[in-house]
Amino acid sequence: MRSRILFGVLAAALSTRAAAQGVDGKATYDENCKKCHGATGTPVAPMKKKYGKLAAFDAAFFAQRSDDSVVAILTHGKGENMKSFKDKLKPEEMAAVAKYIRGFAKAK
Repeated sequence: MRSRILFGVLAAALSTRAAAQGVDGKATYDENCKKCHGATGTPVAPMKKKYGKLAAFDAAFFAQRSDDSVVAILTHGKGENMKSFKDKLKPEEMAAVAKYIRGFAKAK
């Protein structure tokens, strides 16, 4: 009985990890972030004008932030303009977005 429970817990943990690895960061970014932060992490002029402190996802941005800090911003929001996504995105989706946008700095 004990081994069945342990096996069940282990199987559930592995399937959760596999599901998290299967999240499409680009699709999640495109659906939730692209409108303000731009297709390549550079905010378009109208959004930059509307939200003056809107971050560009460049090397300077990532020099100061880990993926965990990006997830924290997505979870809690930042300031009055960056809303929280905790009710819209699952933690694994936020982690996938953080990983995806880190690639913007390498492309620039």
